[in-house]
Amino acid sequence: MAGDWIKMRADLHTHPKVVRMASALKADRLRIVGGLHSAWCLFDVHSVDGFLDGYSPETLDDMIGFPGFARAMMAVGWLEMEAENLVMPRFSEHNGQSAKRRAQDAARKKDVRKKSAPEADKLRTREEKRREDIKDQTPHSAREEKVSPPVDNFPAAQQAVITPQVTGGKFAMFDEWQPDEDLQRRASVWGIILKSPPEKTEIAEFVTYWIGEGKFFTQSQWEQKLARSVSQRRIRPATAVPANRQRDITVMPEPDKEIPDGWRG
Repeated sequence: MAGDWIKMRADLHTHPKVVRMASALKADRLRIVGGLHSAWCLFDVHSVDGFLDGYSPETLDDMIGFPGFARAMMAVGWLEMEAENLVMPRFSEHNGQSAKRRAQDAARKKDVRKKSAPEADKLRTREEKRREDIKDQTPHSAREEKVSPPVDNFPAAQQAVITPQVTGGKFAMFDEWQPDEDLQRRASVWGIILKSPPEKTEIAEFVTYWIGEGKFFTQSQWEQKLARSVSQRRIRPATAVPANRQRDITVMPEPDKEIPDGWRG
């Protein structure tokens, strides 16, 4: 889409990870930068949460026309693989609309700071003079008698109603959130196989986790994340008992009374 863009550092071609990738692939550093641009654009266009479902390292290599590139990205920590998906670490910090909005805000603030001190002083002086003029035009008695009525910032009617925060169709996760009843069928369209609909405990765990994250997504994006989370959780092997678990100090061990072979008493 015209006007789309992604964040890239001005000194990326000298980054140590780029140097390592160029050495591993025996390629020019500028070609590595071009490959990174293609890979990051692919994630930006086709992913909302840093996951590319069904993509393998070889698929990414074929998409950008650079054999071995995905493995080189994984070697320096710029790409990960979970099950049959490619994952971009720290996706929300550098990609997506929120990251772009933060970058634009930072650039705008930087431009403001570039203003010279005299210009800033002039702006301050004009603002102070305007306030003084308004103050002088207000009668002294009116200034003394004008008292603002107390404001109730938390009326009872507002306290009793809690609604999710909505921004441009996206909203933060909230306690009463539920996926569509047809989620199992829709998940199959997204390439995510669920043998049964999400259980209440799985939904509750998902909601509890994302409430603490404070992220904003659309209903469809939340449902995709839930479907992927449930699918991966169900195929994940049971967690083994930690090998370094501390023993119970209240239990007295039995002494070994066997005499080793060849030992002379």
